[in-house]
Amino acid sequence: MWQVMSLGDVCTISSSKRIFAKEYKTEGIPFYRGKEIIEKHNGSTVSTELFISLERYEEIKSKYDVPKKGDILLSSVGTLGVPWLVNEDNFYFKDGNLTWLRSNEKIIPDYLYFWLTSDEAQNQIDSKCIGSTQKALTIEALKKFKITLPNVEVQKKIVSMIKPIELKIDINRRINNNLEQQAQAIFKSWFVDLEPFSNRKPSDWSVSTLGNVSIMGAGGDKPQNVSPIKTDLYKYPIYSNGLSNEGLYGFTDKPKISEESVTVSARGTIGFVCLRHIPYVPIVRLVTLTPKTEIISAKYLYLWLKQLHITGTGTTQQQLTVPDFQKTEILVPSQEIVTLFTATVDPIFEKIWANQNENEKLSSLRDTLLPKLISGELDVSSIDL
Repeated sequence: MWQVMSLGDVCTISSSKRIFAKEYKTEGIPFYRGKEIIEKHNGSTVSTELFISLERYEEIKSKYDVPKKGDILLSSVGTLGVPWLVNEDNFYFKDGNLTWLRSNEKIIPDYLYFWLTSDEAQNQIDSKCIGSTQKALTIEALKKFKITLPNVEVQKKIVSMIKPIELKIDINRRINNNLEQQAQAIFKSWFVDLEPFSNRKPSDWSVSTLGNVSIMGAGGDKPQNVSPIKTDLYKYPIYSNGLSNEGLYGFTDKPKISEESVTVSARGTIGFVCLRHIPYVPIVRLVTLTPKTEIISAKYLYLWLKQLHITGTGTTQQQLTVPDFQKTEILVPSQEIVTLFTATVDPIFEKIWANQNENEKLSSLRDTLLPKLISGELDVSSIDL
């Protein structure tokens, strides 16, 4: 028997106690904001580490409670509706940016997580958020969401069909994280520690700026020619920072950037860096850097940007401007060394892209199955657990 219920009836929905910037520490208990939760949802390594003291964490834990494994944190400002099913202990999170959900006996955590990623949930998020400059999702709005819910046994069977796909996607992501770290380690060895060069910068290397070594620009408006279906013909993402669910998604047959290049998220959540190897159309949330290949390669540029702490300007909404970013300094090795380095890391990125392609197919399978399962269109009653 499937029931339509309010989300507030199947889980506790709340936020955290306020932590002020002056309470941030350089070590201690990890402290997550929306950016870090998006990275965790995507299986990425946390790029910006923040902490609070153990004493402050223990105080909050004893007085109010803290998230536990099986709880869910949901991004609720800016980039909305990205869930993370908590799988670690001893951390805390930022109030306002994230909403905290804890399942009761009516719903199992994995099912709630999968439901939050479904169209049924995401459509409600899109329609019930508030704000114009920066979208937000309130606790009260979330409590009123409608969820079509089967009994717990059926929930378990649905999870048993979707979770193996998620686990394989996660394994590929972890492999890719390891491969990415390998590429970054090679980059650090060559261009930070200078180990192959006896720890000294060769005399024919120089320091330049991003504006001198790349063609840089902000994204344009949404293209006219858009298809919601991914096909071989329309295989060019137009609305994505490559690492998070931020923005709209679609496909166009008129890519503006065909060369291997790099994008950096430039509005709201600043500093996501993505190496792009297929044609795409940049959007207003991205700054695109197409390297001047007679100076540097896209992979060198990508790995250089990955080791920077990229920040923006603005109070209401942070943004990264092209004129400011063009002034950022970059080490420029000799063309011979750039070519040798690029050839060294090429096989690593080929493996990464192969895993990404497999995950794309797995995600498509999951996204086809999930709505049919949670709507009851596919009968799971005969499945043995």
